[in-house]
Amino acid sequence: MTELSVTELSAAGLSVLSRAEWPEAGDDPVKGPPKLAGFVVSSFAPLAAEAAERCLRRAYGEPPAQPGRERRTAVLVVSKAGDTATDRAVAKAVDAGRSVQPLLFFQSVPNAVIGYVAKRWGLVGPVVCLSPAGDPEQEALATADLLLLDDAADDALIVLLELASEDGAHDTATALLVGPGPTNEVEA
Repeated sequence: MTELSVTELSAAGLSVLSRAEWPEAGDDPVKGPPKLAGFVVSSFAPLAAEAAERCLRRAYGEPPAQPGRERRTAVLVVSKAGDTATDRAVAKAVDAGRSVQPLLFFQSVPNAVIGYVAKRWGLVGPVVCLSPAGDPEQEALATADLLLLDDAADDALIVLLELASEDGAHDTATALLVGPGPTNEVEA
């Protein structure tokens, strides 16, 4: 993931309230993020959950996020390729004529893991999963900005992630908690 520029954030009308990544200093990218109960085969869900947890802890400390708060937090999961590991496991089982475990319904993994994070942190607001053809960061910022402008949310947790697709590469994730940027309005 690249560092989002101030220009991109300003153009989207957003400011970063908190940020986290996987891997960070001290992480073992070969071992991957901590396992997450209920999610099997793939590191997609643990990767999304770990980046989101780190980001939210930096903003709020321990869960839930500001108990009793009235803010609506949109949650966006953005990945160009999606959960390719679960996709491959499903294809392999189907090709072999085996039944597919219910936990491998790869279409529901992004929503399920974000539901887990939202419940744990007490987040309420829209959930959006994107697999953009273009730049994932720009698409995420544009979508978050629209959700805030449309008054569907007060802030947004964006989780950008990609599973490693080449030998020797490792999974990556960036989580951003963004809110409205400073306004340039002048009072009359």
